Amino acid sequence: MKNVFVTLSALALCFASCKKEVTVETITTETDSTTIVKKPEVKEEPMDSAAIQEAWKAYATPGVQHKMLADETGTWNVEMTFWMEANGQPEKYTSTAQSKMILDGKYQETTYSGTMMGMPFEGKSTVAFNNKSGEFTSTWIDNMGTGMMIVKGHYDDTTKALNMKGDMVDPITGKNITVREVYTIVDANTRKLETFDTKEGQEEYKSMEIVMKRKK
Repeated sequence: MKNVFVTLSALALCFASCKKEVTVETITTETDSTTIVKKPEVKEEPMDSAAIQEAWKAYATPGVQHKMLADETGTWNVEMTFWMEANGQPEKYTSTAQSKMILDGKYQETTYSGTMMGMPFEGKSTVAFNNKSGEFTSTWIDNMGTGMMIVKGHYDDTTKALNMKGDMVDPITGKNITVREVYTIVDANTRKLETFDTKEGQEEYKSMEIVMKRKK
C-alpha cells in the first residue's frame, strides 16, 4: 500500500510539473521509494564574437581614472612620518619617488628610495583602476620586510581622495592588522597619503603620513 501511494503521488507531481517544465524522478529501493523534483537549469545566452570583442575593448581601454594616475608621472620629494603606536613619538624620514605609467598606460608604478632607520630604503607601489568593477587596487612592497600589502577602494570626487581598505600581517605579533588609507590630491603638485591601522583588540590610530611634492 505504501508503494502504491508513493507512485500515485509521483504521477500527480508529474502532471502538475509538466506545465512548469519540472522533471520528476522516482527512485525505488527494496524498502522505500524517493521522489526527486528537478528544476530546469537556466542557461545564459552565449555572447556573439562582436559583443565579446567590445567587452574586452572596454575593459582594456584606459579612461579618466587612468588619466588621473598618469598626471602623477614624474619625480616627487617625499616626507614620511611614522607612528609605531597610538600617541607614540613620530619618526620622520625623507625619500624620492619616481612615478610612471606602465603596460600601455593601464597601471601606475612608483618606486621610492631613501634612508630609513639608518639603512637604505626602497619601496614599490602599483595602482590599478578596474574598468569592470569600478574599483582601485593598490599594492605595496619594500625591502624592510617580505610581505605585500593590498588595499582596494573608490575615489571620492567631492573630497578629491581615494579611500581604500585592506590588511597586513603585524611583523611583531604575526596577527592581522586592518589598514585604511586616504590618498588625497591636495593640488596639482602635492599629494598626501594617510594610513590608519587597527590592531586586534585596539582602536584605530594613525600610523603613517606621507606628503609628496612634485620635484621641479
